[in-house]
Amino acid sequence: MVMEEGGQTERRGDPLTGGAARRQILVELADQNLDGICLSTYRTACKLRFIQKRCNLHLIDIYNVIEAVRDAGLNAVELNAGISVTRLENLVSSLFNQLSKRLPTTHPIKPRESTVLFVEFILAAIESEPESRLTVFSVKAILSVLCGGKLVDKLRYVFSQVSDSSGVMVLSKLDHFLMEALKLPSAVHERPSFGYTNNMVRSCFPQQKRVMLNMFLDIISDPPPCLVWLPLMHRLANVENVYHPVSCSYCRSNGMTGFRYRCLRCRGYQLCQNCFWHGNANGSHGSQHQMKEHSSWKSPATKLGRALGRTLGCVSSREPSHPVYPEEPERTLNLANIVPSQPIASPSPAMLLSSSAPESTKSSLATAQRMNEEHALIAAYVNRLQRSPRSIPIPSRQDEEHKLIARYTSRLAETESSGVIPTRSINFDVNKQKRELIAQLESKNREILAEIKRLRSEHDAVCQPSPEKGSTNPTLLAELRLLRQRKDELEQRMSSLQESRRELMVQLEGLMKLLKDEEQRQAAQAAGSAHAFPSRPSPSPGRSVGTASPQMYSPQDSLAGVGGNVQEAFAQDDGREEEERLLNGKDRG
Repeated sequence: MVMEEGGQTERRGDPLTGGAARRQILVELADQNLDGICLSTYRTACKLRFIQKRCNLHLIDIYNVIEAVRDAGLNAVELNAGISVTRLENLVSSLFNQLSKRLPTTHPIKPRESTVLFVEFILAAIESEPESRLTVFSVKAILSVLCGGKLVDKLRYVFSQVSDSSGVMVLSKLDHFLMEALKLPSAVHERPSFGYTNNMVRSCFPQQKRVMLNMFLDIISDPPPCLVWLPLMHRLANVENVYHPVSCSYCRSNGMTGFRYRCLRCRGYQLCQNCFWHGNANGSHGSQHQMKEHSSWKSPATKLGRALGRTLGCVSSREPSHPVYPEEPERTLNLANIVPSQPIASPSPAMLLSSSAPESTKSSLATAQRMNEEHALIAAYVNRLQRSPRSIPIPSRQDEEHKLIARYTSRLAETESSGVIPTRSINFDVNKQKRELIAQLESKNREILAEIKRLRSEHDAVCQPSPEKGSTNPTLLAELRLLRQRKDELEQRMSSLQESRRELMVQLEGLMKLLKDEEQRQAAQAAGSAHAFPSRPSPSPGRSVGTASPQMYSPQDSLAGVGGNVQEAFAQDDGREEEERLLNGKDRG
C-alpha cells in the first residue's frame, strides 16, 4: 500500500508481517460468532469492542493519545495532510510502549504485537473506503474513537478538532469526522447498516445558532443514526462485569452478566443479552414486544424507596448527561507572557539624585527599579527552563527554585522587621508562623526529593540485567524473585512519596495565596488610612535613596511570581490539571 506525506511516497517495508497480522485479527474476530447478532448496532459495537480489547486500546485513554500526538509533532500539522505508515507506526508504538511502563508487572502486554495489529487495522479501515488516504485527521479520529476513557472526554477532544479558534463548531469539519469514523464499521463489514447523507449534520444542529461545546455535547448525546454504535460501545464496556441475580426466561441460566432486557408487556419475562441479541423468544413473548434495557441490578426494596422518593419530591430530577463546561476555559498562567525577558528601562540612580522630584518619588522609582531587576531575573530563569527543560540537571533546578522561594521569604522578613512603611499594620506573629510553616514544607519537600532519588537509584540497580540471567541455578532464581519483590516495594514507596509531595504542594500554594490576600487587604487598609490622614509627615529628607530603597515595599510586590514557580515546580505531579489543559488548549493537540 502506498501512502502520501508532503508529496513523498513510501511503501511498507514488512508486508508479510503486516498481512499476517491483518489475517490473524480478522480470523479471531470471525471466531467470536458476532455475525449472529440480529441488531446491527449491537453487532457493530461488539465487533469494535473486540478490536479495542484485542489491541489493548481499552487501557489507553484520550489524554495518553493527546500526549502521544503532541510528542509526534502532529498537533502542528494540518488535519488534511498525509502521513506515512512509518510515522503512524512510530506514533502507535509510543502509545503501547508508554502503556507497558504504566501497567504493573503482573499484567504485561506485548507492545510490538499490539502495534502491528492496530496499524494493520487502521490501514484496513482506510482501504475499506474507495479513494481514501491516510491523513492526520483520520488517525486522530480513529484513535479518539477506539481508545478507552470516558465518552464525554472523547467528545470534548473531537470538538476541539472540529471547531475554529474561537470555539465555534464548523459543520464541514464535523462532516469530515463522521466520514472518518464510519471507516471503522466499514473495516468490520458493517458499513451498509449505517447510512450517511450530506445534510445529516445540518439537520441535527440549528443553523441560526453558534454551536459551542455545551450545545455540542447536549445534541451529540443523542447521536445521529450513523454514530449510534459509539455510545453503545461505551455502555458495553461499562456492563461487562455487571451481574444480575435473575434467571433468563429463555435459556434458564442462573444469573446474567452484562445487559438485562425486561419485556414491558409480559410480566416477569426477562432475557439475557445473548438471547435478546440473537432474537430468541418463547411462550407468549413475541419479537415485536417492546423491551427495556437494564445495565444494573436494583433490589425491590431499592426500587420501592426510589419510587417513594420521587412521589414525595425528595429525589431531584435526573442529573444532566454531562457537566457544564466554560465556553472559554481559563488558561494556565504563563510567566513568560507577563514578566518581560529584559529589564524595563528605568532611570539611573544618578539621574534620580540630580532630578528635582521629591524624596518619596525618588524612593518609589528606586523600588520599582529593584523590582524590575528581580522580575527580570525570574523571567530569565523561566525562559531558560522553557527553552531547554531537559538540559538542566534536576537537582540544580530544584536548588534554584528553593533559593528563589527563600529569597522572597527573607525579603518579606527584612521588610517587616525594618518597619519603613508606617501605613502597613501587619500581624507579624501570624505571618511569621506562616513563613515558618512554608520553610518546614520546603524542607520536607527536599527530603522527599532526596528519598525519591535514592529509591530511583535502587530501582535502577534492581532492574539491571544479571550476567547469569539464563542460568537455572535455584539460588540465583531465588535472588531474582527477592529482587523483583524489592522492586515492587520501592515502586509503592515512590508512589506514596509522590502523593505526599503533591499534598505538600497544595498546602504551600494555599499558604502563598493566603499571604497574597493578606498583603492586598493590608495595602487597601493602608491606602484608606492615607486618605483619612492626608497630613501625615513624609519620610525624613535626610535619608538617602540608597539606604531606603532596599527596605521599601509596595503592594504590587506580591508573591504571584513565587506561586507560579511553585506551581511549575510541582506541575509534573498535577495530573488532572494537565488533562484539562490538554483538552481545553487551543493548539489543537
